[in-house]
Amino acid sequence: MTPSCHPASSHGTAQQHPRTSAASEDWWRSAVVYQVYIRSFADGNGDGIGDIAGLQDRLPYLVELGVDALWLNPWYPSPMADGGYDVSDYRAIDPMFGTLEEAESMMKEAHGLGLKVFLDIVPNHTSDQHHWFREALAAGPGSTARDRYVFRAGRGSGGSLPPNNWRSGFGGPAWVRVTEPDGTPGQWYLHLFAPEQPDLNWDNAEVRREFEAVLRFWFDMGVDGIRIDVAHGLVKEEGLPDLGHSDIERIGMAADGGHPHWDREGVHAIFRGWRAIANSYDEPRVFVAEAWMGAPDRLARYVRPDELHTAFNFDYLTAPWRADRLREAIDNNLKAFGAVGAPTTWVLSNHDVARHVSRYGRPQPDEPVRALSDFLKDKPFDLELGTRRARAAALLTLALPGGAYIYQGEELGLWEIEDLPEELLQDPTWKRSGGTDRGRDGCRVPIPWSGDCPPFGYSPPAVTTEPWLPQPTEWKKLTVQAQSGDEKSVLELYRKALHLRRAHPALGDGTMTWDSTAQEEVLSFTREPGFRCVVNLSEHQIALPDHTEVILSSAPVHGRRLQSDTAIWLTR
Repeated sequence: MTPSCHPASSHGTAQQHPRTSAASEDWWRSAVVYQVYIRSFADGNGDGIGDIAGLQDRLPYLVELGVDALWLNPWYPSPMADGGYDVSDYRAIDPMFGTLEEAESMMKEAHGLGLKVFLDIVPNHTSDQHHWFREALAAGPGSTARDRYVFRAGRGSGGSLPPNNWRSGFGGPAWVRVTEPDGTPGQWYLHLFAPEQPDLNWDNAEVRREFEAVLRFWFDMGVDGIRIDVAHGLVKEEGLPDLGHSDIERIGMAADGGHPHWDREGVHAIFRGWRAIANSYDEPRVFVAEAWMGAPDRLARYVRPDELHTAFNFDYLTAPWRADRLREAIDNNLKAFGAVGAPTTWVLSNHDVARHVSRYGRPQPDEPVRALSDFLKDKPFDLELGTRRARAAALLTLALPGGAYIYQGEELGLWEIEDLPEELLQDPTWKRSGGTDRGRDGCRVPIPWSGDCPPFGYSPPAVTTEPWLPQPTEWKKLTVQAQSGDEKSVLELYRKALHLRRAHPALGDGTMTWDSTAQEEVLSFTREPGFRCVVNLSEHQIALPDHTEVILSSAPVHGRRLQSDTAIWLTR
């Protein structure tokens, strides 16, 4: 530790404020859920990797922040070929994160503080180290064990070519040929993601029963909800036909229901069965779907009354900082979800996309953006501009009807780390792209809690082990400790907004009405009773509409003028 660094507190400044969680069964319609990427949240044992002990120590921080629930990325045993999304055991905890006993203790404390707990389930694929897949390799073609996965004979001379032209979401073909138990080249298995993530066969009854049992295992332990990874990818078209050209261009996203492995009709029967399981509990459990769609009406089919409860709104996440694009995403999703009686779930960032401070801090394109390589890679980054827009986006998001998700660190104003050393990059996208796409590690850097230098209180005091990904020294101004009590900070803006959102009768689930007189580059809407949100996305100041009180603004307001890239909440 250099002389200029001051020791970091292991607890920051968060104070414990127990509260009562929502009693109604439809609490999820308005809930704000905090996403915990557990590996990067808080390191409790000093090995440089976030864990359950670190999370439990920080639960009071989440209470003080004002969220209703937390969602944990996978904490199951895993070889970590894809950050834990390659699961080798769905009923256990990876030792790097802790134990089942620690998990139960953490959930019990979270519930005592009024926080709900969501887990991540990965049903499209397992790890290649899962005992099922090892059995499949040993059993050979035509076996019951192989039928749990998608094995096929190859095409061409001696089956030397993949069964079809499907592509992996991480780059390259979606097939790997195995060596049979007798040593000869054999069948191919499907992996829509990394080769270490073989796809399961959801036409197999044993697969369906197994995941229903996994759901009950965690629900019985007290888990309140489940986030479903790749919810739109479980069912594949019979015969596994080749992708057409337009389908190849849409790797990872469904469009119109005609894709051979995205958004197949059969997924809905699976989720109706899951909903019945969730409803069987005295306190019904809740689902949120990760499903990348090309059209809101397709996504809305997943949240019909007898299927899943909510789904992430990725149209909103990927919209550039432009009034027309944001309004289009808001309108289309409110209409589609309203038609099936479901709330919309708004999200700005997560562990799979570039942090929105870095997306917004560049010249904005016309097209949707989820990664900096999407139209933004070579554009200059203006941190001040990105932060200003991110602050405004937070107030816009929390004012919209429905629920919302906050990705850890966005409440601190963290930006994407774009210069991580290549030798430390772990996202499979980096390797599969031949080193042309840096992947998602830049949004997964451990968050800063306190002190003047890394690891910024992420690990216990006096620990010399470095975090699994390095933090920039510039983050010393963005620690929880540094921002707490600073009325101008991003953290205090989030705290105020979240507590006001919970208290204000107009916010949360419900309806909204656009102001017909708003300027072209301004988003202005009202919600009853007596609430108005105005967001100025233009390059000029605008006059505020008539109001009786300023509730909260993302930047200082002087007189009755609203600055560029600023949002404000008003009492009408």
